[in-house]
Amino acid sequence: MATVQSPPQEIESFYSDHHGWLRGLLHRKLGNAFDAADLAHDTYVRILSGGSLPEPRHSRRYLARVANGLVIDLYRRRRIEAAYLHTISLLPEPEAPSEEARALAVEALVEIDAALHGLPEKARRALLLRKLEGLSYGQIAAQLNVSVSSVEKYIARGLQACCLALGNHG
Repeated sequence: MATVQSPPQEIESFYSDHHGWLRGLLHRKLGNAFDAADLAHDTYVRILSGGSLPEPRHSRRYLARVANGLVIDLYRRRRIEAAYLHTISLLPEPEAPSEEARALAVEALVEIDAALHGLPEKARRALLLRKLEGLSYGQIAAQLNVSVSSVEKYIARGLQACCLALGNHG
């Protein structure tokens, strides 16, 4: 991989050689030119902030892989946001959060979702069974076919991941 500290013309060439192709690829995937332009930009930002450029013969494959991850993130974020907005639409008007509070809540939910997806399957399921379904540790252990001690460790690991994702290190 070439470093980003390479001459600016190398970075400019990387961008100009592939930007139109990448935007077209994203437009076909997303069906929306605005989202495609935003994600193309975000793809280049992610690559450049990563500190290296791909080898020229692998540029498009690398761009597509990074962009695909951003598309997945976009759809996940939209799914989370839609679920949150649906939930708060059920609240009486005086209890509905402000736009700023909504944006902060969606951002926190996206970060928690990413943290949960980074956990092993059993740890994620244990935490969700406890927090969303209110199951006891014994019930979770039976469902996951593990010991109660393992459930305790899974839930602790899940809670720690959520706290770290939200920046609550204490």
